[in-house]
Amino acid sequence: MTLTDFARRVTDSGTCTVTGSGAAGPDAGAAPGATGQAPAPAPVAGADVAVSRAVGREADGLAVASFVLGLVGLLVFNVLLGPTAIVLALLALARRTRRRGRALLGLALGVADLVVLAVLVTGNGAVAWNFGG
Repeated sequence: MTLTDFARRVTDSGTCTVTGSGAAGPDAGAAPGATGQAPAPAPVAGADVAVSRAVGREADGLAVASFVLGLVGLLVFNVLLGPTAIVLALLALARRTRRRGRALLGLALGVADLVVLAVLVTGNGAVAWNFGG
């Protein structure tokens, strides 16, 4: 029986649970009390590196997104984009992004968005820019 004859599901505990039509297999009666679990496969060299790269890329993306949202939030939707930029920057910093400067800029711009919002609300009671006379 080959691996394509039945489905394998890897659980979080590191064991492989065999399911499907061929779960019992040809030697089902050979080991009394067998649960149908096979030993975990050997760890793949470089798997930890791939996971850390994926997490690093995600954290870098969060840093860039916080910067962009903070920058755009200075002009429009600062009530929504400011706090979002702050949260994304803090997540990026917590996940140890390689773009620490960009995350810090996103954090600063998010705070600046909220300052602009406070100035707009106290100045003319509106939550939007008003260039007209």
